[in-house]
Amino acid sequence: MSESTIPPQRTPDHRRQTYVVIGCALAIVAIAVGIQQTFGLFMLPISQQLGWGREVLSLALATQALMIGVATPFLGAIADKWGAPRVMAAGGALYALGVVLMSQSTSPTAMFLSAGFLVGIAAATCGMPMVLSVVGRNVSAEKRSMWLGTVTACGTLGQFLVVPFSQRLIGGFGWVAALIVLAFVVALIIPLAFAILRAGKGITEAPSTQRLGEALLEARSHSGYVMLIAGFFVCGFQVRFIAAHLPAYLGDLNLTAELAATALVVIAVFNGIGSWGFGYLGGRYRKKYLLCWLYGLRSVAIYLFISTPASPTTVLIFSAVIGLLWLGTVPLTSGIVAQIFGTRYMATLYGIVFLGHQLGSFLGVWLGGRLFDATGSYQSIWWISIGLGLAAVAVHAAINDTPMARMQAARSSTG
Repeated sequence: MSESTIPPQRTPDHRRQTYVVIGCALAIVAIAVGIQQTFGLFMLPISQQLGWGREVLSLALATQALMIGVATPFLGAIADKWGAPRVMAAGGALYALGVVLMSQSTSPTAMFLSAGFLVGIAAATCGMPMVLSVVGRNVSAEKRSMWLGTVTACGTLGQFLVVPFSQRLIGGFGWVAALIVLAFVVALIIPLAFAILRAGKGITEAPSTQRLGEALLEARSHSGYVMLIAGFFVCGFQVRFIAAHLPAYLGDLNLTAELAATALVVIAVFNGIGSWGFGYLGGRYRKKYLLCWLYGLRSVAIYLFISTPASPTTVLIFSAVIGLLWLGTVPLTSGIVAQIFGTRYMATLYGIVFLGHQLGSFLGVWLGGRLFDATGSYQSIWWISIGLGLAAVAVHAAINDTPMARMQAARSSTG
């Protein structure tokens, strides 16, 4: 019988321990993801003060996204073997160090190594895939999609809290001081991870008979898994381009930096609603069809935004709509991974899918800066985003989301 189909074995005290694990995991993802979403606010002040074109910081942030994706599967494998809390605690320390070094970077090379390479690897240790694997193993299959949506919503709760805080720091004290303060915020991940480690000791899981290598071979041979990777590439391309370049795009339209920060906050607020909502719907309807609707509506929203004269009203409407569609992909995509393969190696398997997301993130952030420097406009990258969204609809419609035979057999034996 596969472990992935059996909930953790619990005593009455374990329910309290489970709530501690989930609560600390939600706080970690709020901090880690919230900080990542603020880096777009630093695009103009850093580029202007240091005399760089936008491609320099764009490349650093794109590399950060790429390193998160490349490191996540390997760190997921370590977490599946030795425990996610240990990985997250070490990563929290590395994350704080990377943000401090970013604040002291005055050359493109230093910025690339700190904001791109170091922060990228560190963020992978406490990002969405790692936290989703922790929560996914501690909830029932029936409620898993909803809880994965809750995790995703907490990521944007962090964005809601950290973005205006960061904007005020930048405006009041400059970008260097702002980054140092954010490093102290990131360091809170360390005690939260140790709290998960202590609480999780009393929660035991049934052993798995499947090895990691077998799980990887199984996933590689599944066409739906490959399509999920391709589809998540589109998600990364779209959301990271918007997060990194929307403030600069609005500045080019002579709209204020305060409006740009407000737009990111609106995205965060509505993303919390959308992420939880899509997670809830994922427990009632087929997740792949919900993904089709999500990507299709994204393309429509982007088209209407760039085709309408810009104003504070249109910016806020777009932010609300795109926020509803922002990271609803996460509970649905991770939920499909768990549905097909189970949760035993979820950190690794979803980490590989997440690599596709981060490859798209790298291309979206870097190409946005590259095409802007070449053409003086973001128009072409907006149209690329629209086209990719429509392609994602076709990809997800064709996904085979049937659970593996061993999963169905285990469910039959317990039913």
